[in-house]
Amino acid sequence: MARGHWLDPLARGLLEAAGQLPRRAQASPEQRVEQDLLELKLQLDPQLRLSSSEDVRHAAALGWRLDVNRATASDWLRLPQIQARQVDLLLRLQQGGVQLSGPEDLQKLLEISEDLVRSWEPLLQFRWYGDGAPAAITPVKLDLNRASRSSLERQLPQLNAERRQRLLRERQRAPFQDLADLQQRLQLPAAVIEELIGKVRFGQGPAGPELPRSA
Repeated sequence: MARGHWLDPLARGLLEAAGQLPRRAQASPEQRVEQDLLELKLQLDPQLRLSSSEDVRHAAALGWRLDVNRATASDWLRLPQIQARQVDLLLRLQQGGVQLSGPEDLQKLLEISEDLVRSWEPLLQFRWYGDGAPAAITPVKLDLNRASRSSLERQLPQLNAERRQRLLRERQRAPFQDLADLQQRLQLPAAVIEELIGKVRFGQGPAGPELPRSA
């Protein structure tokens, strides 16, 4: 278990005693047994994966937490039903400086159900590192592999003319796979990528040729 991202039981106890962490709610004897058993398993197996939303609730009651914007692969892989490709995307964006501001960001980025995100939520912490506030998220999604030049200009003010032109050239070579691929190939700042979460998608197949504008 990554000590920097999951709160171990000893640290939990110290923070509870100091009043810096709420004390755990009173559990039934059966829940207490299940929590103690899970705590022992987590201590014995650093790679243990939680198998259900009930496991997540028990782990949260024990004080374990996942710091979304600093989590490692092993941290993410503890969550029920998360896939390796989703963890890879999260880590690549983290390396690019991208931060998530809440459960909605995570749901839209991974394209998963609201119920699944809600089942993870007891363990998730969304700490913002550095200056600036999280960007607002809108439900509109623009297909960056197929959108016309005019659509890019109208719907993506985050990209200047040079970046839009580079996007058009790059997608002709190969469609963009995801936000991490877009960031790497266009060399975009993390702040730009954060603004695009939930606003864009990446359709399959190459885009059609861009016709020159009329004079």
